[in-house]
Parts: sequence; C-alpha cells; structure tokens
Amino acid sequence: MGKLITFLSITLLLGLTFGANNRVYADTEQLVGFEAEYIVYRFGRSLGKAKLSLKADEDNLYRLDYYSKVSAFFLSDIRSETSFFSFKNTQLHPHTYAYSRSGTGSNKSTKIHFDAEKSKIIINQAQPIDWSGQLDNQLYRLDVQLKLASGKREFVYDIVNNRGQLRHYKLKVVDKEQLDLPFGMIEGIKVKILRNNSSRETIAWFSPQLNYQLVKLKQFKDGNEQGEIRLKYFKSENTQIKAKDGAP
Repeated sequence: MGKLITFLSITLLLGLTFGANNRVYADTEQLVGFEAEYIVYRFGRSLGKAKLSLKADEDNLYRLDYYSKVSAFFLSDIRSETSFFSFKNTQLHPHTYAYSRSGTGSNKSTKIHFDAEKSKIIINQAQPIDWSGQLDNQLYRLDVQLKLASGKREFVYDIVNNRGQLRHYKLKVVDKEQLDLPFGMIEGIKVKILRNNSSRETIAWFSPQLNYQLVKLKQFKDGNEQGEIRLKYFKSENTQIKAKDGAP
C-alpha cells in the first residue's frame, strides 16, 4: 500500500511538471487559450486523468488551471493548481498561486502571493521572503514551451513549488521521437530534467505541431517506472484533436 500511495503522489506531483500550450502573437504579445486532457498510466494500465486549461481573465491577467484525479484499489489522489499571471515583453509575471490536494492520506494546500511592488513572496500568510524572479510551480512549464518555440535547447529555472519550497531546475533537449499516443502518431521533442544527487529521472515530450504542448511524460526512480501520462484531447483556437474510438 505504501508503494501505491507513493506512486499516486509522484505521478500527480510531477504528472504535469510541464504542460501548458501557448503561442505568442508577435503583434499583440498574447497567449492563446487552450484545453488539454491526459490519461495517467502505470505499466500500461489507466489509473486516472489530468486536465489543464489556459484562458484570459479579467484585469489583463491569465488563468492557468490544473486538475488531476488518480485511483488504484481503495487509494485516491485529487489535486488542483490555479495560477493568475500577466504576460509582458515575452515574460511571465506571477501574481497568485493556489494548490490543494485531497484523497488518501493528509489533505494539503498552499497559497502564494507575489508582491511585485515590494519584491516579496508571501507563502501561506507567513513572513514575506525576498522575491528575485522565481516563477510558481506552473508558470515555468509555460516558459519551457516559449523557449522551445524560440529555438532554445537548455533552460534553468528557480521556482516556488507547490509546497512553498524554493527549487532550482535544469532542463535539456536530448532528442526527437515519433510518438504513438491515444489520438495517433505525432513528433515529440524529448526534454530531460537534470537533477543533482537524485535517483529520480523525468522525461517529457513536447510537440511542435501543437505549439509545443506537452504530449507525453514519464518518470523513473532507481531505474523503475513510476508513472506516465499521454495526451488524449487538445483544443485551442485553431486546433482540436481527440483520442481514437475505443481509447481509454
């Protein structure tokens, strides 16, 4: 049972470590809204789903929402994340971030406010800490795709994760592959998260055909598969794909 709980936590925590489609209009510098749905697998067995959406909100802000639900036997894990942010001069600027988790085990939540005027970060109403450009747990995902679209192949990020902890990530493009996904074949740019002193390995694939949307992600620990997600459904301004008939 302990291993299953660990799997549920890892899969949902990292299941969409990336993943928010975006495209910049050169003349207006806007991000294009979208909806995406993923299937969560382990050893080829479907255990749940994850959803991601981006839309323009009031006050010239964008809203990025993530929701996931996974279950195995009597265990369950439900998570959500919501980010409000602005986009100026091709840069993402976080405003607020909220995270919640429920299901088997303890419920958890995190709320973060990014105070641009005072250059401070307030986590769960605790004493403010200095803000030196960190992104929240979702926005660096968006930035990966912007950088891929611009031709970059290595990225470094300082973020505040969903627990309110400061983290440093390095990502690198390692290959291109043809992927067989629930909706059909598509090309994916293979990106690896590089971690120091960690037994975890996370690999993600982004599709140039879908504005560099995340289409597949796998995680390993000590060489063993921990979980996988694959894109099932995607809809944006001019694009819509969905799984083949009979797919989970």
